[in-house]
Amino acid sequence: MKAIPVPAIAGAYLFEPAPHVDTRGFFSRTFDREVVRSVGIDPDGFAQDSLSRSAKGVIRGMHLRSGRGEAKLVRCSYGEVFDVVVDLRPGSPTFRNLEFFQLSGDTQVTVYVPAGCAHGFQALTEPADVSYRIDRPHDPAEDVAIAYDDPELAIPWPLPPTLLSDRDRLAPSLADALRMRR
Repeated sequence: MKAIPVPAIAGAYLFEPAPHVDTRGFFSRTFDREVVRSVGIDPDGFAQDSLSRSAKGVIRGMHLRSGRGEAKLVRCSYGEVFDVVVDLRPGSPTFRNLEFFQLSGDTQVTVYVPAGCAHGFQALTEPADVSYRIDRPHDPAEDVAIAYDDPELAIPWPLPPTLLSDRDRLAPSLADALRMRR
């Protein structure tokens, strides 16, 4: 497994496994504490693992947490997703930068999303399973959402959205969400 810095988002990394492929399929290590530690991330600092399953076209996001934020490792364990990270840390050298990733169950690549960054994805397959490893217990009182179609972000979602939660459908603009976070 190797760690690859994401230049557009300070502190973000892709963790690319080296799967062992044979006639049965593949075996892949999806987490390696020493590789995570080698880039300055505390592997013991994660508190919860979660999994979402989405139908093709579903958009989940853009989400982040208020307070000290939430760092996470995100991986598409089955299917394929268009994944988006937006740096919303005011002091960051990459503040307001966006980066897009194609994550899939075939590659098992993981993206590390630093605390203070917004994250979202769109399912490109039927279904798509996304695994999250987060650094602190979830607190719904700290949930922040940003409109997935905010014109300032101009995210090029590859498919028309098929289904949105009420939270995502009613999410405020980036500007309003940033004002509410203060």
